[in-house]
Amino acid sequence: MGGFFGVVSKEDCMFDLYFGTDYHSHLGTRRGGLAVYGEKGFDRAIHNIENAPFRTKFDKDMQEMHGYMGIGCISDYEPQPLIVRSHHGTYAITTVSKINNTGEIVNNIFTNGNSHFLEMSGGDINPTELVAAIINQKENIIDGIHYALELIEGSLTMMILTPKGIYAARDKYGRTPLVIGRKENAFCLTFEDFAYRNLGYEDYKELGPGEIDIVTNEGVKTLIAPGKDMKICTFLWVYYGYPSSSYEGVSVEQMRYNCGASIARRDNVKPDIVAGVPDSGTAHAVGYSNASGIPFSRPFIKYTPTWPRSFMPTIQSKRNLIAKMKLIAVHELIKDKSLLLIDDSIVRGTQLRETTEFLYASGAKEVHIRPACPPLVYGCKYLNFSRSSSEMDLITRRVIAKLEGTEDVPEEILQQYTDPESPKYDQMIEEIRKELNFTTLRYNRLDDMLAAVGLPEEKLCTYCWNGRE
Repeated sequence: MGGFFGVVSKEDCMFDLYFGTDYHSHLGTRRGGLAVYGEKGFDRAIHNIENAPFRTKFDKDMQEMHGYMGIGCISDYEPQPLIVRSHHGTYAITTVSKINNTGEIVNNIFTNGNSHFLEMSGGDINPTELVAAIINQKENIIDGIHYALELIEGSLTMMILTPKGIYAARDKYGRTPLVIGRKENAFCLTFEDFAYRNLGYEDYKELGPGEIDIVTNEGVKTLIAPGKDMKICTFLWVYYGYPSSSYEGVSVEQMRYNCGASIARRDNVKPDIVAGVPDSGTAHAVGYSNASGIPFSRPFIKYTPTWPRSFMPTIQSKRNLIAKMKLIAVHELIKDKSLLLIDDSIVRGTQLRETTEFLYASGAKEVHIRPACPPLVYGCKYLNFSRSSSEMDLITRRVIAKLEGTEDVPEEILQQYTDPESPKYDQMIEEIRKELNFTTLRYNRLDDMLAAVGLPEEKLCTYCWNGRE
């Protein structure tokens, strides 16, 4: 995943840019970057943040860099922002993207005379560099941005910093958000709207699908109007989004309360306590507790002083151990108790199985698992939710392959496994329950989850759950 923040100001923008970008640290763990434009032109800094927070790595840069416009990003993949010199002039670019047709685009660009792309470690082309190359195919930058939005299969939301201002473009189906805030003498652009509130900005506008704007210190101008079709990622509310965020006017925290309540209304177990897997499962668990009357408790706590988020461990062989080390048991709340545990989702199942074993080892009598979303049956094509190269990494697909005797399951059969009224769905859930050693397992239903968001279903992307575009 990833997130970004931009500022256009009549004064130095570094303070707002530094802290606004830092407020996106929950969206990425690999690279951070800042680029500014001022009297001395462009300046940029990029750091590896795999084992240290953004603010620690960029504290010195914040003191030394100056400009009245800037963009920053937290990335889970590529180094960015990039500074590009082209016939459009010099500009800095940052993106939140997933490009599924990279090979085709690269071949076309080579055919049109582009000489090379720089490879990142692993041999991949930097997606943000590829977006810049697409933009540079057109005679003006606005046509180039629009061309990139239309050409890329997957998703693309971006900001481009130029001496004139910041161009902002939201994905053509609005799969990821882009919001503009305003205060006296400044505008900001952001993925997460909460990121500007403590900096004194107020809501100004949320870009629509495919909308392209330019932001200067004089105001915001719409260059290409938004389209009508939207497919914003529903997982933003379930997992990605910070609790204080809102998308399309819908609060992340409130949606999670609604989600937990809908699970409770369909449940028939009576545990002693309800708990959430920290942090994203906590609000879902509060909603369940409020609706069911079963006490909410925190039987294990994330050790936030040194694990505020899940840094990639330096020693890869210890990755699973480190994942467990950040959770500290409160044994008095576990021993001899029947626990109902809510997590945002089950992907591979490895960590939740280990969490369950950890609870049993700490004296739990029962562990009932309630994922806040339906079974993930399809790998996401639109966001970098996972770097997995195969859908067989999903526990659902492994179990389906086991039940069907083949990994090559016809689509009409797969669809039966997504239907909570289907016998095949029940078989899949029972196999997952046994494999992960849960006392009971009940997923949230798709219709209930969508109702918890409250937006029209046709505006929400549900591909990972039902395979529908």
